[in-house]
Amino acid sequence: MQQLKVYQSLWAMERRHTDGVEPSLHEKLEKIYAAGYDGVSMTVANAEMAREVDAFLTPRGMGMEWQCFPKTVDDLLPVFEMAAKYPVHHLDVQPDVRPRDLKEAVRLVDGWRRLAAQAPCPVYIETHRDRLTTDLHFTLDLLECFPDLKLLGDISHFLVGREFAWPVSEENHALMRRILDNCWAFHGRVASREQVQIEISFPCHRPWVELFKDWWRYGFASWQRRAGPDDELVFVCELGPKPYAIIGRDGNDLSDRWEEALLLREIAKDLWIDVSAR
Repeated sequence: MQQLKVYQSLWAMERRHTDGVEPSLHEKLEKIYAAGYDGVSMTVANAEMAREVDAFLTPRGMGMEWQCFPKTVDDLLPVFEMAAKYPVHHLDVQPDVRPRDLKEAVRLVDGWRRLAAQAPCPVYIETHRDRLTTDLHFTLDLLECFPDLKLLGDISHFLVGREFAWPVSEENHALMRRILDNCWAFHGRVASREQVQIEISFPCHRPWVELFKDWWRYGFASWQRRAGPDDELVFVCELGPKPYAIIGRDGNDLSDRWEEALLLREIAKDLWIDVSAR
């Protein structure tokens, strides 16, 4: 049967506190495992890190999402070569290019899609600011060219990038649903019109939390209709450190990101149960 798997981001585990104390990679992995996460999301930094993370996760039955930032089509080749050695659930591609010409974007995406057809794991293109998909409308134009393009939805970036008026109009909801209908995995954080990451435990932010719950609920239901009967949907809790996290006068987070990630995980699980029941 279809399953939801909730991963924790290793980047989100960076403390970046003014006291200078930073946990080791092993300490971060131990904390993620003890909390019951299904896997981790990580940037493919080097072969040594990949081996260390895999040696921890695989014996414990945990999964991996790898992130990479190609500038050219061929930049994906060494990533595929390394990924073939490990049980990577999927590859998250953040194209580190910003073409203003749709034709150039189409050329790059077409090249990545051709390579992805022979990749050792599924390949998804993330919706993200300062990347190929930085703009909602530009990304929608790409979907017109590639209707089956597989995206990884970090929809916080589109809310901030377009700064939708509140309440969000039905027109903009429809544009977001078009994106969600192509999402095969999700990165989870809640944004407002002005901030890419707000504290989900603050009562004043409840309207934004409810907005994202509605979008994720739609995205989960869409995925369930498109995916195979035994497929897994990965939702990554990605509450990043400063400057993503809003900080106070002392230079530190205003909330406990670890506790908020656990809360975000419960939100995702509740939405999955609700969607599955329907």
